[in-house]
Amino acid sequence: MLLSWLTGLAAGIVFLHFLQKLVFPYFWEDFWYLLKVVRYGIRLEMYKLKGELCTVLDKFLNLAQKQPQKPFIIYEGDIHTYQDVDKRSSRVAHVFLNHSTLKRGDTVALLMSNEPDFVHVWFGLAKLGCVVAFLNSNIRSNSLLHCIRCCEPRALVVGADLLGTVEEILPNLPEGITVWGMNDSVPQGVTSLKEKLSTASDKPVPRSYHVASSLKAPHLYIFTSGTTGLPKAAVITQLQALKGSAGLWAFGCTANDVIYITLPLYHSSGALLGIGGCVELGATCVLKKKFSASQFWNDCRKYNVTVFQYIGELCRYLCKQPKREGEKDHRVRLAVGNGVRSDVWREFLDRFGNIKMCELYGATEGNICFMNHTGKIGSVGRTNFFYKLLFVFDLIKYDFQKDEPTRNEQGWCIHVKKGEPGLLISRVNEKNPFFGYAGSKKHTEKKLLYDVFKKGDVYFNTGDLMVQDQNNFLYFWDRIGDTFRWKGENVATTEVADIIGMLDFIQETNVYGVTVPDYGRKAGIF
Repeated sequence: MLLSWLTGLAAGIVFLHFLQKLVFPYFWEDFWYLLKVVRYGIRLEMYKLKGELCTVLDKFLNLAQKQPQKPFIIYEGDIHTYQDVDKRSSRVAHVFLNHSTLKRGDTVALLMSNEPDFVHVWFGLAKLGCVVAFLNSNIRSNSLLHCIRCCEPRALVVGADLLGTVEEILPNLPEGITVWGMNDSVPQGVTSLKEKLSTASDKPVPRSYHVASSLKAPHLYIFTSGTTGLPKAAVITQLQALKGSAGLWAFGCTANDVIYITLPLYHSSGALLGIGGCVELGATCVLKKKFSASQFWNDCRKYNVTVFQYIGELCRYLCKQPKREGEKDHRVRLAVGNGVRSDVWREFLDRFGNIKMCELYGATEGNICFMNHTGKIGSVGRTNFFYKLLFVFDLIKYDFQKDEPTRNEQGWCIHVKKGEPGLLISRVNEKNPFFGYAGSKKHTEKKLLYDVFKKGDVYFNTGDLMVQDQNNFLYFWDRIGDTFRWKGENVATTEVADIIGMLDFIQETNVYGVTVPDYGRKAGIF
């Protein structure tokens, strides 16, 4: 009798297993992913209950004590340990303590290419409780001046290779901004930070200077072009920085991984997901000044890289490289990023081996994030009933003629059907707030939708059109507004038009994005 009972139980388990695979094929993947999300949320709540507001900087300082000799940043063959970065960033902090009037809460703009000093200055200023505004190192002239003005910095720190860029705009900088250059020789009107670092103390900065009073306090300003106009300074709070730094961990990275970062640190992907992710893990990163398709796999082999960050164009460039022998001879196991096309995704895996592509979606200033934890080709992530309980979002109909969401006769927005493209919106509430932009309430308000499905509700307008299929996978469709994406950057057509309009022989100009064949993205045409 016992044998027949066990046989029946085994048969029942097998039946339930196949039933689950048939009806809920992604149950366990969803379960383990949601478990990680909940675990991280509980961890943050425990910090609050204990009265210990732990920031990304606090985690780094703990690691500098726990594993001082472990490599944190490898740059052009040079190794910078956790202790090295801690001491160098303390030097930065002491320079500003002794040679400036900066105080807690002040903003400092940082214009620097990918290099270790980017992190040293970032962490050094964070040790003083300052807010750091990351400036795009590719912008010039009026666009650069606009970014500096809108974040209202007390100081501007400039990398050695970008001093010429700042020298052009020095006469037009707002009054009261002190400019510091990371070079021994600097233009008139600029103070040499590098010179003062050579004699500065590397003693620890008292925690009282930077201890967080709230996780909702600003930590960074990261610029985003959004859907219209000039770049806007998105407010990145301590809480958002923590959430961003958890991305690599959520995809299964560990302290033993070596992360290859070729994306610019002035973007949230490179800074928060990349550098912040390494801090969250206690891992090592290989930092590249600029992405090079020809050097990419050689670097991966040389430094035993196991994880790299990407944007879609990066994978496409790698696939366009001439084929070589031994292209699968590497240790890379994960790639984390966004924007890779389905055809490029397949070609990349066929050519370079069994690498798990971890596609994700999230706006710099947004309050919603999706992660493709199943490896479904082409998808930016998936959702389910439980995920929507934690992060409330919807896809709604959009009127392209009126350039606004479509509303029914009662004035409410309209849900789209599965398989139909719709505007992605996410509810703004206490658990998922939207912190807006620095220096512009108008821009902040423009990103919010009110009375969407009922009186008084508020949603964040991502500006992105998405499609949800029958299996609850989400796919990026298009972006609304006057922008196009080129080489990983969102380009505002109005900004391009303004520059072209400066030519004296141009009377009127109109710029718009046109899809390029075999490229999958848009290029500007006028």
